[in-house]
Amino acid sequence: MSSDLIFRPAAQADIPEILALLRDDMRGQGREGADLATYEAAFARMQSSPEAYLIVGVQGGRVVATYTMHVMHGLSRSATTRAQIEAVRVSADLRGQGAGKALMADAETRARAAGACLMQLTSDKARDGAHQFYAALGFTPSHIGFKRELS
Repeated sequence: MSSDLIFRPAAQADIPEILALLRDDMRGQGREGADLATYEAAFARMQSSPEAYLIVGVQGGRVVATYTMHVMHGLSRSATTRAQIEAVRVSADLRGQGAGKALMADAETRARAAGACLMQLTSDKARDGAHQFYAALGFTPSHIGFKRELS
């Protein structure tokens, strides 16, 4: 991986490239289909929340990685603040070269800076390679996640 990979908060102009990363995934191909205005509205809502982060990794002027982080406060686990990591994507041409590891290190740095003592994430059951990657980084499959569509 080239050392010129930098991570920064996403800008509205990055949305099309972020969508391309989200769609370049077995699950995202059928899931990411809304028109650009829908994503722009979601981006604006995220921008208004100080505890929502949409981060991009940029290399050579191109968005090549992304993740979303939400900082959550609660009473359980002795009132531990958590960082929930979602929508982790790395461009296919950079996988296996350290970009994902750098992305997760960036997420950890931002989580610690936000006061989080725990990072958590979910990963689709079918993404075995991602599960191995997260385990190698020290994440443990400690819970079973459930989702329910509210349409």
